[in-house]
Amino acid sequence: METSYGFLVMEATMLLDKFDAGKQCLDDFTEDASKAMENMDTLDKKFILDIVSCCVEHKKLLDIVIKIFYAQNGKCLSRGDRNQFVIICYIAIFTLDDLGLQCFSNIVKSLDIKKMHKFLSFFFNVTNLTTWIQGEWSQIYDAAYVEKNWIAPLLRWRPEIDILMDQLAARMSRGSQVKKAPTKTTEPQEFSLTKPKARPLPVPEPIPKQEKHQPVPNSIYRAPKELQAMEEIKLRNRQKAEQMLYEANMKQFQCANPQKSQHTKNVMSQIRESFESKLKFNSFHSSGAPTTHKTNNWPIKLNNTAILREGALYNRKVEEELQRMERLMEGAREPSSFLQWQKEMREQDLQEELAQVERRRLEGRISYEEAAMARTRIMERNQKTAQLKKEETAQLMQRYANKRLQEEKEMRDLVQQVTEGHKNSKAAKVKLQEFKQRIVKEVSEQSRELLRQALEEAQAELSRKFEIIREIRAMESVPHIRHKFVDDTETAGHDLLGEMSLAELKERLAILKEAEQREQEERRGRILEEKHNKEQLLLEQLDAIDLHRKALAQAASRRKEEKKARLDLQQAVAEDDRVLALQKRLEEKQQERQKLKQNERNKTKTSEQAAVHIVKSGKHEKKTLEEQHWAELERSLERHLQKEAPDTVSQRKTLKTLKTLKT
Repeated sequence: METSYGFLVMEATMLLDKFDAGKQCLDDFTEDASKAMENMDTLDKKFILDIVSCCVEHKKLLDIVIKIFYAQNGKCLSRGDRNQFVIICYIAIFTLDDLGLQCFSNIVKSLDIKKMHKFLSFFFNVTNLTTWIQGEWSQIYDAAYVEKNWIAPLLRWRPEIDILMDQLAARMSRGSQVKKAPTKTTEPQEFSLTKPKARPLPVPEPIPKQEKHQPVPNSIYRAPKELQAMEEIKLRNRQKAEQMLYEANMKQFQCANPQKSQHTKNVMSQIRESFESKLKFNSFHSSGAPTTHKTNNWPIKLNNTAILREGALYNRKVEEELQRMERLMEGAREPSSFLQWQKEMREQDLQEELAQVERRRLEGRISYEEAAMARTRIMERNQKTAQLKKEETAQLMQRYANKRLQEEKEMRDLVQQVTEGHKNSKAAKVKLQEFKQRIVKEVSEQSRELLRQALEEAQAELSRKFEIIREIRAMESVPHIRHKFVDDTETAGHDLLGEMSLAELKERLAILKEAEQREQEERRGRILEEKHNKEQLLLEQLDAIDLHRKALAQAASRRKEEKKARLDLQQAVAEDDRVLALQKRLEEKQQERQKLKQNERNKTKTSEQAAVHIVKSGKHEKKTLEEQHWAELERSLERHLQKEAPDTVSQRKTLKTLKTLKT
């Protein structure tokens, strides 16, 4: 191109400033601009018009970058340069591969260097390109297209753009340096004086000899016996803790043990037999409900809002039922067959769901058994790793001890040097103390003089205020004589249209008061009438509510019968083939884990005998006391259950909890 790129960018910026998307058409605007640039070269004119049309076409894409750029750096930038940044952004995104880096550098360098450096640093920032710019563009265009055609080329040009920004920064730094004109300085000349003779060197002061110190004892360089004893104690405690951890991990928690003891099974069977003996399912005649368990049919007291809300609910249900009857009379289909089919399907789904729940429970138990065996294998691997870790720790402790000995030696040398320095600084401290005392004495004399002057000024000001107060009180003590006679029938004489006397005002106020009382009586009568109507409405609503509640009670009794039928479904689920297969698999897993535990117990029995022998006497007494305590708790619980006789399920849970705590 014949002309410079900077001139072309400025021409394109001027055209973008003139274009108004709301009032002008882009094609008409480009035709008018082409006619106005007839004298310009064809390639230059095509370059300018292409930039303008493409910037308008991709306005949404470019505005995302420019808006955030102005939001971060808008304080030091002019709004008139906005279209200039839009053009640079368009060239960098769409035409940088066609123009090349050299043409792009010429365009940037022909504009304001400081502004271009700031914009390029913002736009070609990797964090900005890969985060919010890519996210905003992906909301307008396809994400894969944005990544492939725009983000990837910009990141590829990033090293060359960094070189360009370094060149711009260098030009900015050269431009900021002010060139000073060389100034002539005065060149001094030496005086022709007689050179003095060299002074003789002073006699060196004798170095004082320090007292001979006692030699360092050899025990400093030897590790103390206490550290060795502490290490042995730590090692024994570590081994003991590892042994206890191994035992805790190998022995299963009694609270999570699904197997019940023989004693618990016997107690549960006795309780179950005692309660089943009391139940008489095969009796032909029922004895009827006892008189002591009669339900109280006392009405529930409701407020007005609750009565109206419940009445509206029942009225809506009655209207729906009437509409259903009307539809049936008009020939609509009776949904009873569909509801029966729906009920059967729900019962079938419920049965399948219960079977699925039982299968999941058994699968969870199987997973628990497999996890227990995996945990045993992991513990063995962790013990080997811990042994290697202890060896590494011992080596690190040895290195740390050698390092501490070296540091102590360096510290002793440093203390000796500091001691020599303290002896020379005592004389300087005495001189500094005397100088500070002289300064404090001078400052205290000046402060005393200033304080005396301030007291004299305050005394003068206080006396002046007392004199003013005395004059004011004398002026207030003079009496004021005021005589004024008021006539209630006369006006104030302000010549206003609505002006009235005091007597007329009182009369009008009395008339207004009577009118207000009459209006209040009428309002009270209306309120009483509305209250009576509301009470009548509430009574009618209460009658309707009572009728509907009786109908709901009958429906509740029918639901109880359906619930009894649902219990039969749960019994059928327990006999499902898949559930029985899972139970059998669970028993096999449990037997396998018991065998594994027995093998592990035989392996570790020899190592446990030594540790158990030490604490056997104390543990035996504690265990005996605990067994007596838990036996007493079991007996008290059995007596309590025989007295109150709750349902069988709660008894099973209580016995299970008690046995778990005991074990």
